[in-house]
Amino acid sequence: MFNIVLHQPEIPQNTGNIARTCSVTGARLHIIKPMGFEIDDKKLKRAGLDYWHLLDITYYDSFEDFFAKNTGNMYFCTTKSPHCYSDAKFLDGDYFIFGKETKGLPEELLKDNLDNCIRIPMKKETRSLNLANSVAIVIYEALRQTNFAGLTEESDYLTEGL
Repeated sequence: MFNIVLHQPEIPQNTGNIARTCSVTGARLHIIKPMGFEIDDKKLKRAGLDYWHLLDITYYDSFEDFFAKNTGNMYFCTTKSPHCYSDAKFLDGDYFIFGKETKGLPEELLKDNLDNCIRIPMKKETRSLNLANSVAIVIYEALRQTNFAGLTEESDYLTEGL
């Protein structure tokens, strides 16, 4: 099971979409406060639809709180890394840490973890992808590398007559 970590998310629809992605992939969601919205925000719930009961979610007061309670291989997702996400070798249990929509992750954190910073390639003149899209890209690459373990088997689909 992979872990998605959101540092101070600001947009409820992004967090709701990420929660839905976590629900359908079996990833755990970790949210580091403060958030730019209330967790009962109807936009958040609408984006996550009816998958909230499938979500494994934990909240933390700070990065210090998060790091005190979690250990393992952590990847810091940023536009400022020389390392492409698809070049990394992901393993079950890895953490993917994403920053807030307006500022990303703190520079000091990135500098302290430069070898584990990853980026999604994009055109030079653009700033960044939407946070929910970025999470989906990274989690599905990690799942691809681990043969989509725990997700729907081919035998679960209608194949007769195709």
